[in-house]
Amino acid sequence: MRTLFRYNWSVRDDWFTLCNQIPKEELIRQRVGGVGSILRTFFHIIDVEYSWIRGIQGKPDIQAQFEDYQSIEQMKNLSDSWRNETQDFLNTWTSKFEKEAVTVPWTEGRYTKGEILRHLIAHEIHHMGQLSIWIKQLGLQPVSANVIGRNL
Repeated sequence: MRTLFRYNWSVRDDWFTLCNQIPKEELIRQRVGGVGSILRTFFHIIDVEYSWIRGIQGKPDIQAQFEDYQSIEQMKNLSDSWRNETQDFLNTWTSKFEKEAVTVPWTEGRYTKGEILRHLIAHEIHHMGQLSIWIKQLGLQPVSANVIGRNL
């Protein structure tokens, strides 16, 4: 699973680089699908990942506010700062965690740690597909979703 997280982060960083050339008006423009805008989609991806990783660890959720992250640079800084804690957690991952049950305050369900990690991987890939459509609508070439060649 660590490899797929590294894959998502590599793709996310490529998206940040691409989006540096997009005017802010386009980054915040409301669009059909997803959570509404390119910038809000990045925030959503980062926030969901970090919330669930903290939930798995039994730590309280950090309630970041989208309004505090209104540029690609700010989003990348948030992503990078929260990624460190996620990497540290993933470095401790063993197969014994796979079936451990977890509850979190924002939902009533019980999930296994393995199920949550697979959800996070798929969640980001899903939203990267949405970003690809929006970027094509802007006349740009989307980031490659190829795993091959990323040296993971």
